[in-house]
This record gives sequence, structure tokens and C-alpha cells, in this order.
Amino acid sequence: MPMRICAPLPSCNKNIFYAAVLWYYAWMLKHTFCHLPGVGAAIEKRLWDRGVLSWDDFLARGGEPGCGVCRTLRGYVEESVSALHSGDFQYFTARLPSKEHWRLFPHLKDRAAYIDIETNGYSGPAGFITAVSLYDGVSVRAYVRGKNLDAFVDDLAGYRLIVSYNGRAFDIPFIEREFGVRLNHAHVDLRYLLSDLGFKGGLKGCEKGFGIERGQLEGLDGYFAVLLWQDWARKKNEKSLETLLAYNVQDVLSLEPLMIGAYNMKVKATPFAGLLELDAPESRVNPFRPDQRTIRRVASEREYTIAGAEM
Repeated sequence: MPMRICAPLPSCNKNIFYAAVLWYYAWMLKHTFCHLPGVGAAIEKRLWDRGVLSWDDFLARGGEPGCGVCRTLRGYVEESVSALHSGDFQYFTARLPSKEHWRLFPHLKDRAAYIDIETNGYSGPAGFITAVSLYDGVSVRAYVRGKNLDAFVDDLAGYRLIVSYNGRAFDIPFIEREFGVRLNHAHVDLRYLLSDLGFKGGLKGCEKGFGIERGQLEGLDGYFAVLLWQDWARKKNEKSLETLLAYNVQDVLSLEPLMIGAYNMKVKATPFAGLLELDAPESRVNPFRPDQRTIRRVASEREYTIAGAEM
């Protein structure tokens, strides 16, 4: 199969000037310096502490006084301004550490796709995607192998940002191999961001750290999703498929509050606390319902132990 590429103003009133200024400076990337060559968190903080809070400040003041390396960075800052104005977010994802990709989020949150895949449990040539869920903050779409899976990549092309958990190592390589595409979206992999904030234990562990509950899906994991797919493939039991989709969709519904919560935690550690935080997202109802009899039956047949499940 040939490789394909899948790439993806405030209102006016009496306070238009204030609103425009606030909108301009609310973009976290404009305050970011750690993507510049030789600039890490310590130098970025030093710039902030000395009042160099944005690219405009940097260019107006010639960088940090007394900092020789800053004089060499002017060209890179000008390049950053140009990249942001042209919407080239790949410029920043290529230069920021993975744990700092959260800085892209406010720029692209209205064009973000929260995604998660399920597979048959194999890697390499024997592995394939069984289901995918995509949530954009408004609606949920579910894709199933043998039904509508082929539509996923075309739908994903309508977004600019992918938010995942462990997608860099798992979901994205699977998608690119399965569909023969190269995904050129900006990407926030929450695994790195949440780990940097001290949250461990995979997606389910991070959910617990944020107080996110999974209800009747509590205690199920990716391996059980494999078992549900196998049950569906053998018996065509619609309740097995519905339960699999409920599990998969719950993962993407959790990604939005994790993303916004982690973003706000990061912002609070900067000089922009109280200015750049985002509102918590509304709680969304999973459109699929897990079937408890099916869960118990599959668990019994496959000798699977469900830890803490609400049965």
C-alpha cells in the first residue's frame, strides 16, 4: 500500500482592545523559550524572573541583559514567531521535549482529537487494530474493524492535534502501519506529561490520581478488551462488541480532563498562573453501555480476574 500523508478572532465589543491583548498573550507558546537551542528549564525560568516573559519582550530587549548566548538566539525567536503565525506547530513539536508538548494545547484545543485504539493483542505483522475511538470535546466516534474502521484516518485528517496516552509508542505506530499513512499532526502524549507531574500506573492509575471513575468498567484492562474482541469475532455477540466500545470510549473521554488538568497544573508553576488556566471540561456520558453478564461470562470462560469491578 502506498504511503499517504494525513495532515491536518475574538468577538468585538467595547473592550475589543483588552480582549485582543488578552487573546494574544494567552497563547502559552509565546512565553516559551525551552525549545530554543541550549535553553532548558533553568534558563527559561531565569528569563521569566528577569521580566522577559514573551517573545516580544525578548526581541524588544535584545534578550536577557548580560547573557551572551541570548544574543545568538534572536534569529531562533524570530523563526518561532514566524512558525506560530503560519500555523506550523510541527516546528515546535520537533523542538520541545515530549513532556513540554502541553504548551501547544491552548492553541489547538478546538481542533484536538482524543484518540485510543484497541488491538488483537499482537505486535508486528500479526497485530491489527480492532477498534478506535475519537473524541473531540463535543462528540464521540467509534470505529470497528470490518464495519467502519477505514473511515477513521479520513476523519482524523480534520483535526490538527492528537491527544493520546502512550500513543507515541503504541497507538500512532499501529495506526500508521495499519493504514499506510504518516500522521503529521501535532501530538501531546499524556504519558510523558503526567509522568513529569508525578502520576504513574498507566492511564488507569492516572485516572485514579485525578479522581476519574470508570464505573462498571472498573478493573478491566487492555487484555480484557482483547478477550472481548475475540468473543465478538467468534460468536458475533453484540453485547461483547458494545462492552468493548464502552471500554475504548471511556479511555478517550478520560483524556480530556487529564489533558486540561495537567495543563493547568503546569501553568500554575509558571509566572502566568491565574492568567492562562483553562476551564474544566464538562462531564460527558459514554454512549455505549457495558454488559455485566457478558463481562462475567467472558471473565469466567477465560479465567480472567477482575480487580475491584462493580458487578
